[in-house]
Amino acid sequence: MDRRVRPVRRRPSDLIWLAAGAVGLVLCALPVHADRVAGPEADAFRLVNDLPSLPFGIVWVPMQLGNLLVVPAAVLAALAFRRWRLAAGLVLAGAGVYVLAKVVKRFVERGRPSDVLDDVIVRGAAPHGLGFVSGHIAVVTSLAFVAWPWLPRWGRWAAGAAVAAVFLTRLYVGAHLPLDMVGGAALGLAVGALVQLLLGTPTPNGPDAEVAGAAAVEPDRRVA
Repeated sequence: MDRRVRPVRRRPSDLIWLAAGAVGLVLCALPVHADRVAGPEADAFRLVNDLPSLPFGIVWVPMQLGNLLVVPAAVLAALAFRRWRLAAGLVLAGAGVYVLAKVVKRFVERGRPSDVLDDVIVRGAAPHGLGFVSGHIAVVTSLAFVAWPWLPRWGRWAAGAAVAAVFLTRLYVGAHLPLDMVGGAALGLAVGALVQLLLGTPTPNGPDAEVAGAAAVEPDRRVA
């Protein structure tokens, strides 16, 4: 049995992602007001919220990709493939960003779209509590960021689609405003990058790289 441990590295680029996420969160929070919404943000919200209604089940399923229950599901999937470091990263990112989203809500108080706008279409159960930031998008973004280096190409496409689906469906059902979603994604990005810096990411070690490395160190045995 091959018991080799896949080597990991700390990427300087994750420092940039961490800073970008933190700055993005602050920039999204600055224009947020408790009792009003700026025109451009309201227009962007209505562009999605006013779309024709679909059967709620079609919307509800992708929206749950940002549910907190996705965290243990993702961790179990990582454990099933014996990706211990990935599983640890998913736990830290998912639980950490969920708690931090609750903290941000207390510092940047804004209600749900129906609290600050008229004629909002609420699909499904009416959302409660504070709106900034969206915990759903924060969770799915942090998980996608942590999992990204471990995923094959199709898995990365799926992770990106999951983030986009949560982003759009939370606007569509009337649960969040655009800055709630962008700020939540920024928070998820920052937390995911921080976890990557703490635990590291896998180094590229595909078959081609291994063959090339072996060829580089193997002595030339050709007879002249």
